[in-house]
Amino acid sequence: MSSLQIGPHTVQPPVVLAPMAGITNAPFRTLCREFSGGKGLFVSEMITTRALVERNEKTMQLIHFDATEKPRSIQLYGVDPDTVGKAVRMIAEEDLADHIDLNFGCPVPKVTRKGGGSALPYKRNLLRSILRAAVGNAGSLPVTIKMRKGIDDDHLTYLDAGRIAVEEGITAVALHGRTAAQHYSGTADWDTIARLKEHVGAISEIPVLGNGDIWSADDAKRMMRETGCDGVVVGRGCLGRPWLFGDLVAAFEGREEDYARPTMKEVADVMVRHATLLGEWLGDEARGVIDFRKHVAWYTKGFSVGSEMRRKLAVSSSLAELADHLSALDLDQPWPAGADGPRGRTSGRDRVVLPDGWLDDPYDCAGVGADAELDTSGG
Repeated sequence: MSSLQIGPHTVQPPVVLAPMAGITNAPFRTLCREFSGGKGLFVSEMITTRALVERNEKTMQLIHFDATEKPRSIQLYGVDPDTVGKAVRMIAEEDLADHIDLNFGCPVPKVTRKGGGSALPYKRNLLRSILRAAVGNAGSLPVTIKMRKGIDDDHLTYLDAGRIAVEEGITAVALHGRTAAQHYSGTADWDTIARLKEHVGAISEIPVLGNGDIWSADDAKRMMRETGCDGVVVGRGCLGRPWLFGDLVAAFEGREEDYARPTMKEVADVMVRHATLLGEWLGDEARGVIDFRKHVAWYTKGFSVGSEMRRKLAVSSSLAELADHLSALDLDQPWPAGADGPRGRTSGRDRVVLPDGWLDDPYDCAGVGADAELDTSGG
């Protein structure tokens, strides 16, 4: 079985849970780890460096890790080298995590319009300064990055960003094979993952991970086989399917016959447990069930549920109400054909929202101000 080395941490199998806003909080990571038997690497929601340095209450809750989470992995978002450096130093000195990932892949407008996320690697000197500040303040903690191909097909940045990452001491690089303009539409370009692996491999032995359109464990193995990448990052494919990480372990151990095919009853049990964990984490059962509502459509995809019942499930306000609605379903339904396919957002955008003049000069960093540092985390 293949393994992945992230600094001192051996990740076996070479599978990473992608950070997803509002999704990869401690309860969801717990479910994924339970199904994987603790194998793999599970990254937190995106944490804003400014909010972390200011010890924002919501942010401090988001960086909570269960005692069983090893290694503890935090993803940071920031655009100011000084603030990023302070946040990384805080994590290292206060022992808040064991691994830091930097977000250069987020395509949402509220991030890119400030020059952050998938917009930032276009500014090569700014990217270098941020990576230097992060690595320089991380002590013994490994620092990795996750990025996209570029802003659009006319402004690809991933090869330059990969080279800069190597030069600045980054431990591993993950590439989502889409541009920011694509958002989550179309098909991920796995050829760019292969090119990045070849490009980085010519100057360094750091791992290159692939991300995009991994809907099944077989997709993960196929990506590694076709691109030569060292590991995979799984995002939307696990929405409503935390047991996918059990499938991934089985695939890399050669136990394809052990892939999960849960019945509706088994899925319903996971749904109740997920909502329960959210309530315990938030300190309020009702808030946990309300937060769980966005997961209902993903968990029930493909099953014969009916629009009215889906609506009832999605407006449940207590564990008892959620369980009662689930008990009214045909719980003997087998896993639906086709339910392993795409899920989650598929939208694209005509253009990427960027700061004025952002594309004028790939090296000039003027115009990136303090307001580009979001003061909230998780999105």
